[in-house]
Amino acid sequence: MDYRCLGRTGLKVSSLCLGTMTWGEQNSEREAHAQLDAAVAAGVNFIDTAEMYPVPPRAASYGLTERYIGNWLRQRGGRDKLVLASKVMSRSEDLTYVRAGETCLDRANIEAAVEASLERLATDYLDLFQLHWPDRPSNYFGQLGYSADCQPLAIPLEETLAVLDDLVRSGKVRHVGLSNETPWGVMRYLQLAENGSGPRMVSIQNRYSLLNRSFEGGLAEIAVREDIGLLAYSPLAFGVLSGKYLHASRPVGSRLTLFERFRRYSRNPLAEQATAAYCSLAQQQGLDPAQMALAYVHSRPFVSSVIIGATNLSQLQSNLASADQTLADDVLDGIERIHQRYPYPCP
Repeated sequence: MDYRCLGRTGLKVSSLCLGTMTWGEQNSEREAHAQLDAAVAAGVNFIDTAEMYPVPPRAASYGLTERYIGNWLRQRGGRDKLVLASKVMSRSEDLTYVRAGETCLDRANIEAAVEASLERLATDYLDLFQLHWPDRPSNYFGQLGYSADCQPLAIPLEETLAVLDDLVRSGKVRHVGLSNETPWGVMRYLQLAENGSGPRMVSIQNRYSLLNRSFEGGLAEIAVREDIGLLAYSPLAFGVLSGKYLHASRPVGSRLTLFERFRRYSRNPLAEQATAAYCSLAQQQGLDPAQMALAYVHSRPFVSSVIIGATNLSQLQSNLASADQTLADDVLDGIERIHQRYPYPCP
């Protein structure tokens, strides 16, 4: 396991981050604790969660993931050795059970979210507090096209940043980051911080995998030049890049079998063809397809950490092993040839 700087903070985070969104839905608390134990034993010091988790979100399970982590911290201790990240949700028509359905990135919502997360996580501070998605209409969660009718921002970015500034000054939050953000949003937040309007964003958590390399188009240069590294989520495209869903296979208990909403990386023929090509390349090179996909993301210069998730310890151990893999030049060349054939199969 190697460790990388989180922005300009001086914090060192493991190159693999333990994702937690299945805990409370596909995973029990006992299983969550076992995953935490295994990840920490392998050198992972970075844990990512969110107030919205588990996913898919439901009123009955809201906040369970953070509670599982909090209970583990009470039992194991060692909070000072971990970098703990969570997120505040933004505007949503579906999550009506959270804060009376008025979620947005204003002062009342952000402060309420932080207090609730701290209580559930059994800690008095978050190392990284992220805005889960923009408060404004924009392109995130796979949305294509952009309306030229620029609607006014629901909550001004200046207001959101001012609240975050107060949380940092209070010590409840050490650093702040973005998620599902666009190049415009990143640069605007950085500009505001440079003008003295609040803390500087230290990371951006966006999707990035062999099936979706859109981050490279506009955000990669920002990540490198502005020291706001990518925390890559869905690096296995909901498990699709493992190859287990090829030829219409739907393993019992798997995410795509259980939940219709997770079809983002498997709903078109190009995704299937690209996945088959990547899996074939891995087989030819004697590599595990999932480990190859993770190692590729891990190798990108704009990536600070790769967020891995698993529903069992066998999957987790395999994912953890990818941290020690270096892909040979011929493998990287093969990946680029496939990418040229299928440059953007899954938005």
